[in-house]
Amino acid sequence: MSDAEESVETEKEEEEENLQHSLTEDKLSWEESQEEEEEGLEGKWMKEEEHIEEGEAARGKEEKGEEQIEEGEAGRGKEEKGEEQIEEGEAGRGKEEKGEEQIEEGEAGRGKEEKGEEEKVRGEEEEIDNEKEEMREKEEGMREEGERWEGKESGEEENGEGRKEEEKEEEEHEVERQEGTEEEKRDIVIKEPEEKVGKDHEMTKKSKTTFSLDDIVISSESSTSASSLNGISGSSKSSSRSQSPQVSEIFRDNDTKIEITKAADFRSEEEEIDSLRRKSSKEDEETAQEWRDSEPKQERRAKAESRKLSFLLTGEERQKSSLSHTGSSKESLVSTSTEDTLFQKEEGSKVYPLTMTWSFGWNSFLPVYYLREDQRILLYVCAHTAVIYNVFRNTQYHLQGHPNIISCLCVSEDRRWIATADKGPDCLIIIWDSFTGIPVHTIFDSCPEGNGIRSIAITRDAKLLATISDAEIQKVCIWKWTLAVETPSCTLNLPKEYGFQNCLTFNPANNKELVSNSKTQTVYYSWFEEKGILAHSAPVLTEKTFNKLVGKFSQSTFHLKLSQILSATKEGKLVVWDIHYPPSSSSTLAFPFIKPCKLVHLQKEGITVLTTVDSYIVTGDIKGNIKFYDHTLSVVNWYSNFKLGAIRTLSFSKTLASTPTEKSILPTDCTLKGDLFVIRNFIIGTFDATVYHMTADGTRLEKLFVEPRDAVYAISCHPYQPLIAVGSVCGMIKVWNYEKKVYLFSRAFEKGLGVQSLTYNPEGALLGAGFTEGTVYILDAMSLENESPEPFKYSRTSISHVSFSHDSNYMATADVSFTVAVYMVVVKNGQRVWEYLARLRSHHNTIRSLLFGVHLDSNEPRLLSLGKDRFLIEYNLIKSYKDHLEVLDIHRTDQGSYPTCMIWYPPLTKELFLLICNSCYKVKLFNSTTKMCRKTLLGPAYGSPIEHTQVLPVRSTLELQKRYLVFINKDKVGLQILPVDGNPHKTCAIICHPNGVAGMALSYDGCYAFTAGGQDCSVVQWEINLSALDAAVSLGGEDLTPFYGLVSGGREGKFYRIDDMFNEIKFSEYVDTGNLIDKINLPDFLKVYLNHRPPFGNTLAGIQESFNVLGFTNSQGKKAIRREDFLNLLLTKGEHMTKEEMYDCFATLFGLNPEGWKSEPAATSIRDPEICLEEELPDEITAEIFTTEILGLAISDSSEQLDE
Repeated sequence: MSDAEESVETEKEEEEENLQHSLTEDKLSWEESQEEEEEGLEGKWMKEEEHIEEGEAARGKEEKGEEQIEEGEAGRGKEEKGEEQIEEGEAGRGKEEKGEEQIEEGEAGRGKEEKGEEEKVRGEEEEIDNEKEEMREKEEGMREEGERWEGKESGEEENGEGRKEEEKEEEEHEVERQEGTEEEKRDIVIKEPEEKVGKDHEMTKKSKTTFSLDDIVISSESSTSASSLNGISGSSKSSSRSQSPQVSEIFRDNDTKIEITKAADFRSEEEEIDSLRRKSSKEDEETAQEWRDSEPKQERRAKAESRKLSFLLTGEERQKSSLSHTGSSKESLVSTSTEDTLFQKEEGSKVYPLTMTWSFGWNSFLPVYYLREDQRILLYVCAHTAVIYNVFRNTQYHLQGHPNIISCLCVSEDRRWIATADKGPDCLIIIWDSFTGIPVHTIFDSCPEGNGIRSIAITRDAKLLATISDAEIQKVCIWKWTLAVETPSCTLNLPKEYGFQNCLTFNPANNKELVSNSKTQTVYYSWFEEKGILAHSAPVLTEKTFNKLVGKFSQSTFHLKLSQILSATKEGKLVVWDIHYPPSSSSTLAFPFIKPCKLVHLQKEGITVLTTVDSYIVTGDIKGNIKFYDHTLSVVNWYSNFKLGAIRTLSFSKTLASTPTEKSILPTDCTLKGDLFVIRNFIIGTFDATVYHMTADGTRLEKLFVEPRDAVYAISCHPYQPLIAVGSVCGMIKVWNYEKKVYLFSRAFEKGLGVQSLTYNPEGALLGAGFTEGTVYILDAMSLENESPEPFKYSRTSISHVSFSHDSNYMATADVSFTVAVYMVVVKNGQRVWEYLARLRSHHNTIRSLLFGVHLDSNEPRLLSLGKDRFLIEYNLIKSYKDHLEVLDIHRTDQGSYPTCMIWYPPLTKELFLLICNSCYKVKLFNSTTKMCRKTLLGPAYGSPIEHTQVLPVRSTLELQKRYLVFINKDKVGLQILPVDGNPHKTCAIICHPNGVAGMALSYDGCYAFTAGGQDCSVVQWEINLSALDAAVSLGGEDLTPFYGLVSGGREGKFYRIDDMFNEIKFSEYVDTGNLIDKINLPDFLKVYLNHRPPFGNTLAGIQESFNVLGFTNSQGKKAIRREDFLNLLLTKGEHMTKEEMYDCFATLFGLNPEGWKSEPAATSIRDPEICLEEELPDEITAEIFTTEILGLAISDSSEQLDE
């Protein structure tokens, strides 16, 4: 090594030691510094032509250095291993570290960066005219020129020559590596070569650079040498990597912010490519080893950050974190998302048979939140789903996961985090990321008593949640949800005297203070986290407090500037509470408390909303007025000329109001100065379920949507257009285009008329509407105007069903008083008009279905009704006349159970059937002519019987041989593949309305199903994916495989005795072949058995219910049956049983007849059978004795659904 080189190295080591002393105690390896010197000075050599001659000398030096190849075996091994890592394409290396092939593809982009690096180096030379620096530059230029010369001569052996050079360097500096630089190298975070160069030169220009994150501050004094600057970068990354993962993110973020300018001139394309290839090869070899060493630590850091829920970083910090982890396959979508991520998601593959695509309606008892102004994105609740609605794009994103109706929700100040809670069994609290729609945390068992959450609030920084339960004894809980805990940090039980607290708010200036109120009392809370105490203060207000009427409280909030709480009342007044804090010098344990300070009569109208924004206190009232007050409660401005309904919610944009310009059209405030009134844009929600957007500049009010404010029971789809009509109890009928999600037209009927049922006629020209007070309208389908001059008023009770005949000449209705009415078309004066025909109270219980059909021989319409009284009645329309509805026949469909719905079974067989579902989960097929039950099948069993079902329409004649049913039960919507055969894999269901489904409709093309939620005021659109259900059937197995699991004990279990199905089997093929069946094979027998048996078996609850009816209360307070009565009931009630059969049964149960059903003489007791029964049976028999001692069964009450 020459004297000049030794001098350079000595100076370099001194500079490194100085930097190490100022930044970290760790040492920097000579190799790291030398590596970054090469990157920073390569541009100088490429600019100066005179370096070519110096490169010739460098080639001579390189040839001499080849003699030292054998001395660098350790270095060669390391570099070869790095090449292997390069070929494998490590994920964390970055976009530019993918190997030589990708380097060639990215030549143009990197060339621009090289030019920018040259320009920065030139500026560096002007500032730093240091002789020692120039010597190092020449040394590096000689080495690089030597490498290029070797690359041109050796071609494909270029990488090998590079390894030789590295081996020489490794050998020359073996001492430095042995001094601890290996430890530093393992902690180095990988950076792209171009970013390193840009960072080095950027730091050279600065005299001092400071990086900070929270409490961490790192300062680095600049040096006059490029080597020193390179050392700063390497050392900082190494030391911060080993001490704090957040510090390393600072430096990674700094790398990405370097601005690279373009140079005016550059070398030839050939030299550029060679230089990039050579440089990238060397960088990749080294960073590959660094990545391999640092990967375990990165994984540990990722786990630690996930525990802290690092997604709560600020926007800038989140960007840094995102940039520092670019390329990691384990990266969280939450931590890398932006505001636009949610609606940029591609539509996923359809893996579910039913998928929610749209939700019509809004729960107007809950607020609407303004999430984003640029896209006008809102958040509101519809049943058990939170909806993020993009107004401009007219798209919805659904936050699904709650098992019950959502009872409350809140959002963070930055609109990033959404918290929702429900009310009911297994209630949940879910925190969502609004950028991605992902539930980041779920709190289970928040209310063990199962009542759910009544109110919820979130702090300004989104780190704490507070909830109030809906139990009789309300519980206030504070949750540190970012710690992913399942238990609250503190709880407080509120006395009943406080009333139901339903408005909870944090103090924006203090996360440890909250306020809530009921109609009669305001409660102030103060949380002492260190002591684990949630103190509260709840003074009682009376009329004597202020000698004035206060009124019922509506909402409360904290004052903007003072230590006060404001509570609004329904009398238009504001109660001001002072917060009194104990003196800090107090030695005893004391807590803050509130006292009523004054009563301010703000307005005449009752206040329904009280909130704050910027420097204003804002109120909304029952007359639709919105008023703004300053901190002294002086009115500043108001909006009162829009004639809005009672204000339910106000939500202001998170975007600050823009500074007024000459083009701004802003009102003036009420002050003497008459300043412009500047306020953010905001969303208004009213109690009549209307949502508006207010643009402050220009005072422009825009109606966004109007939804039903009362229960929705009636829906109907057009027979050949993508239209759906929705009727509400509030008297409104709205028609939507469900493909474009566009509201078309509506009609609001007079007060007192609530829509109960809707049906389009087969031609789609008419819409029949039944109302809650018994009125029947026939409307034009496109205008909703009356088709008949006057509505029909022949019923005094609600119209539950409306149905049209296939030729639209008849319309029938049914009401809740069990009456069927018929209307028909007559021709008068050349015009078709509707007239009332007749009505008949044909049932004595609720009418479940009203159905038109077609006579096979005459094509005339036929009308049938099915009641809960178990009667199927067909009417003779031909023989009916004015005020007389003729009955054709009456048939009983069930014995113990009752029918729930009826439809025409599709013509999959030669025989035409009526499909009737009953309350015991059975599906029965009745011959449409004889009304004989031809088949009994096990229907879908999803917690409750089928309430309504329809056959899914087909899109083409090719689909006629494979049909599907869509059904609803108490709270679910589902699909069933026809024919029904009891296969559990041929059906599926999903919760659609937890509080109950009121109605269902199908689109004309069979693509969508619609469900009405009744009291939840919503209609949900479901996309149907039949291929997903077909796939489930295929995975369930063939032949008898799906049925074995339904048999008690499985495939090897015992069968129950079956002897009442012969008639069904006997006539199963009679229509097709004309022959009676007297034999049955095992597969058919198994299907018959499974379809006839009870779906859930016998339960103790069912047996107890029978004893409650038949028995008496004994001395122990239990229901029991005397032995004599018990034996008499077995012989005279229920299924017929002879005395001999009864004795045989008891003999078998008591083990006296082990051989089977009939007693053999040798097995019969020698004593009289009656004496045996007296000995075996107790005097009084209870349900437990009958189950355990007589039947010999273990008590199990696991399936009470049958008894429901």
